[in-house]
Amino acid sequence: MPTDDQMNIDERFKLLRIMHRRYAVADRKERGHLLDEMEAITGLNRKTLIRRMNGSRVRKGRRQQRGRTYGADVDDALRVIDDALDHITAERQTPNLVWMAGLLAMHGELDLSPQLGEQLGQISISTVQRRLKRIHQDEPRLPRPRPKRRNRVARDIPMRRIPWNEPEPGHFEVDLVHHCGPSSSGEYVHTLQMIDVATAWSERVAVLGRSYLVMKDAFDRILARLPFRVLEIHPDNGSEFLNHHLLRYFGQKLKGAKLSRSRPWHKNDNRFVEQKNDTLVRAFLGHERLDTVAHTQVLNALYDRMWLYYNLFQPVMRLAEKVVTRSEGQGSRMRRHFDTARTPFDRLCLAGGCRKEREEELARLREMINPRQLKREIYDFLDQIFTFPNATPGVTEDVYQTLCVAAVP
Repeated sequence: MPTDDQMNIDERFKLLRIMHRRYAVADRKERGHLLDEMEAITGLNRKTLIRRMNGSRVRKGRRQQRGRTYGADVDDALRVIDDALDHITAERQTPNLVWMAGLLAMHGELDLSPQLGEQLGQISISTVQRRLKRIHQDEPRLPRPRPKRRNRVARDIPMRRIPWNEPEPGHFEVDLVHHCGPSSSGEYVHTLQMIDVATAWSERVAVLGRSYLVMKDAFDRILARLPFRVLEIHPDNGSEFLNHHLLRYFGQKLKGAKLSRSRPWHKNDNRFVEQKNDTLVRAFLGHERLDTVAHTQVLNALYDRMWLYYNLFQPVMRLAEKVVTRSEGQGSRMRRHFDTARTPFDRLCLAGGCRKEREEELARLREMINPRQLKREIYDFLDQIFTFPNATPGVTEDVYQTLCVAAVP
């Protein structure tokens, strides 16, 4: 019988208990066949099998434990050899214990007696594994970093993705864009952005810091000018959104609205707002550091113009359908079809999500505004933002790039 197919003791006793059910009701001839079968499978002697069939088939515990074969001197030698070999596995150490012990004894690292050398030559790999594991338990360890505390507030908020074909206005993806430059130290400006999935209506507010007061003021500003009702707020898992203060605020200000969140480490769950973070924030401001009240005020003035320009004048295309096509030899492909480009305001009017009075007010406002002049104002404010010095000099982008290049060998 091949060695790798041999049964261990527990498996043998389990098989004997199963076979005994047939053995107890069998006649003499059938019992002989069962004994032949068990002898071939287990490798046990026939007389042993007969005794087990007629007696106990439960494995008994060891009556007397054998004494320790290897003493403390073997542990000391293993500790020194393990350190000399840089803590490699027991499978790699065990065949080389004798010559390594002799070499270390020659250099005065350990005392090697003939008895110790003999024991190192006959010790098994499993014994070396057990002893090394016990030896390392007594060694001092470097302090481990404490795990981050989980946000208990987020635990009670359901995770989901807002469907790409959501037809009803009011389901907003929310995110916070950091304007910290190369270093996130100190207070700096953030952009709070909300994107409606159905209409692509966008809202942006600049805040200095991430405290509850500034986040509350930012949401107040957005809700005051938003022309339709908020049905859902869908942020990521950031604690600036998911905390007791903002949950209480949402419950008071957005009664009946649903709160959901994206899955951790799944950035595509907030795909619409992430796209606008790139096209409507980073494309204008880049990754420069903004950290003063002046930056915040001018950036909000810029966002007021962008609110008019991108919601009333800038057409957007929305995904209409996804079609999977299959061709021989090329597998399947996803084809996306988009609808006619319309402004977020026009989409809002078609969806009927805005009150008639507010809709007429925004239509009159659009007729009064010159979009070319509005665009020039946007870029004037953009140029003005970068004229203000930072409150924290820190490391500028140019100096940061210089340091990175200098650090390359």
